[in-house]
Amino acid sequence: MTAPEPAGRAQRRHAFVDAARDAFFTRGYGTTTMSSIAATVGGSKTTLWAYFPSKEDLFAAVIDDIVERYSLALTVDIEEAEPVETVLRRFGRAMMSTILSDPIIALHRLVIGEALRFPELGKIFYERGPKRGKARLAQFIAAAMADGRLRHGDAMLATRQFSSMCQSGRMQEVLLGIEGFRDLTLSDRDVDTAVETFMRAWGAD
Repeated sequence: MTAPEPAGRAQRRHAFVDAARDAFFTRGYGTTTMSSIAATVGGSKTTLWAYFPSKEDLFAAVIDDIVERYSLALTVDIEEAEPVETVLRRFGRAMMSTILSDPIIALHRLVIGEALRFPELGKIFYERGPKRGKARLAQFIAAAMADGRLRHGDAMLATRQFSSMCQSGRMQEVLLGIEGFRDLTLSDRDVDTAVETFMRAWGAD
């Protein structure tokens, strides 16, 4: 079992993560230097490197911190014995609440804006966030396919389709900063429609 970090070390680590998040969101990943982050917190690059050997490691820590705070899709209950529609509706609403939150939208914009120059950022973000959420739902869908509640097929494909349908009503518009698309009441309606469409496509005959 790994021993917990001393309180002082944990606080300093968190200070570096907070400073990095603010810098990445304000100035972008490419133009933010480790030196500037160390200076913001107070201390040398050597101290920062003792916590995070590279800027990629620091970016991963920023993502982990945001995901831990805001990703309801990774903590929402998924009970295998529940009706498929119930689980899909609960998961879909948690997912939309997550991805429409300000920090997650900011993270999407950051990664998209830097992806061509720093393709590793997209992989880090996907592995630590969206992939984990999809894996949870795919496991449930695979079980529902196995016991006959859904027709047999590729569980991850079905998961991706459901996720895309939930997001189709407003995700692009929110990323583009178009007003009027952050209303979670409308997102609930989108999720309900996605569940209905999904069950028509994947429901057992």
